[in-house]
Amino acid sequence: MAVVVVGGGGRGVGKSALMCGIIAALPEMQWVAVKIARHEHVGEQLVWEETEPGDRTDSARYLAAGARRALLLTAVDDAAMQRALDQLWKQIERGANLIFESNRVLNCLKPNVCLMVRSSADNRELKASFENVAHLADAVVIAGKANAYREGPPPEFELARLEQISSEMESWIRGRLIYG
Repeated sequence: MAVVVVGGGGRGVGKSALMCGIIAALPEMQWVAVKIARHEHVGEQLVWEETEPGDRTDSARYLAAGARRALLLTAVDDAAMQRALDQLWKQIERGANLIFESNRVLNCLKPNVCLMVRSSADNRELKASFENVAHLADAVVIAGKANAYREGPPPEFELARLEQISSEMESWIRGRLIYG
């Protein structure tokens, strides 16, 4: 089982686009893609499954990119996060490869790969959840004008299109998943 977490500094930095890029670049992983939201989306449900690919929601975008399953977890606080994750583990098959869009999930699990997305001009206010977990990043991904790689720590991948990751980034992720 592989676990990847994609987090970021705020709304609109490209977390969902990067998730789609990773899902599309690594189709053999047959990802179960999970978005974690702080606010309720579907009534009282902690875990909701998207079934229709498209572009109307982030979870629909994950399916359109090639995810085998796409789920939305609602977690208004840490206790709800734990309940939602407990429910998730019961709903997915053992050994499934998971990719999460969340900062806060890092308080509950340790992924094989943790990527943090930031804009090239990060002058916007950062989420508190980002500031609490940014130090856990294995790599930083920047939405930029061209594809580039810069040695770290942590390493930085600049991508012209987050939904189409570079070959360097694809190789780097594969290496982390295979050799840990």
